[in-house]
Amino acid sequence: MDTGTEARRATRRADIGGVTVGGGAPVVVQSMTNTDTADVAATVAQVRALAEAGSELVRVTVNTIEAARAVPAIRGKLDAADCRVPLIGDFHFNGHKLIAEVPDCGVALAKYRINPGNVGKGSKRDPQFAQMVEHAIRHGRPVRIGVNWGSLDADLLAHLMDENAARPAPAPAEAVMREALVRSAVDSARRAESIGLPGDRIVISCKVSDVQDLISVYRELARRCDFPLHLGLTEAGMGSKGVVASTAALAVLLQEGIGDTIRVSLTPEPGGDRTQEVVVAQQILQSMGLRRFAPMVTACPGCGRTTSTTFQELAQRIQSWLARQMPVWRERYPGVESMQVAVMGCVVNGPGESKLAHVGISLPGTGESPVAPVYVDGRKTVTLRGERIAEEFQRIVDDYVRATWGGEARAAHLDPERRTVPIRAA
Repeated sequence: MDTGTEARRATRRADIGGVTVGGGAPVVVQSMTNTDTADVAATVAQVRALAEAGSELVRVTVNTIEAARAVPAIRGKLDAADCRVPLIGDFHFNGHKLIAEVPDCGVALAKYRINPGNVGKGSKRDPQFAQMVEHAIRHGRPVRIGVNWGSLDADLLAHLMDENAARPAPAPAEAVMREALVRSAVDSARRAESIGLPGDRIVISCKVSDVQDLISVYRELARRCDFPLHLGLTEAGMGSKGVVASTAALAVLLQEGIGDTIRVSLTPEPGGDRTQEVVVAQQILQSMGLRRFAPMVTACPGCGRTTSTTFQELAQRIQSWLARQMPVWRERYPGVESMQVAVMGCVVNGPGESKLAHVGISLPGTGESPVAPVYVDGRKTVTLRGERIAEEFQRIVDDYVRATWGGEARAAHLDPERRTVPIRAA
């Protein structure tokens, strides 16, 4: 599929519990739980919800001995529920001790996240980093070298600041901090290799909370190494601010072919749905044409020409209905996630957008005749009227899915002479 993006950056290929990251594989969506990992039932429930929403990797906090002991139980209950999503252990400060005390935790996890900025202080930093890497080697697990500017290696930053101050023309402080982030990640990855961790078991990230800093740092990371890169704007925030900032940063990098796995770090509303970060990550990738997860609904924003509530209600209803169908459709009709549906509100752009979608409907706007033409693969097939337009349109979409992605349609793809339904290129 020609998306208009630049060629993907060539990287090593890492296997994380059966999920391929880098090496030309599709960009992977991941997320993180916010439960107390020691609470097995709550963590299992949230991991399952994230996985069912589409998260292909899920990270859990491993910060206490109780959390470490819970991880094997969490893995076991997920497997019993046929939820095979790989778990990543998020370690800070004491990971080297926790895996040593609970080896089964190291086995149950598919990857370890190591933060070189807080794996240890002073003379303990290097030995404790080495212990974490040795655990990964012993258990045959990949690691993510995850640098964060909120916990950046203070000694490295101070050293680079001193070097910079001694120059005839010092660089701005923010440039030095970006250099510290990149150097901490790349040098730590090289050190892990020198300890014995294979280079195809390393993923790198450098998380910051400013859009322009993130873009600058990852461009430099991409220039200096060929490790797979995990993208994410850390502490992105709540609501539209978090969504917009994450999209602005990740879209630029993905457009340049940079990034092999992503997370959208949204702060949920109190008691809010954690899966929203998964949905946003999927929508970023699908909107850019990099992945397909669910049918897309095109709908106009509305204006003075539209009977607003009518088309808004239908668009919302169709979007929700499609989401409810996907768990079944995904298994029964492979390829249905590429479908495009249009729900338009007046005659200006309605017919044109409807013709461009697989299935589209152009509702009457203010002052227009109370009829709604339906277009299938660019052809007007029927005009709907009355109070049951929504139900009738859903039936048309359902019929189209079965005809286009059902068994007979798949056979038609293999044998053109048997093709009996129009198959639109996705």
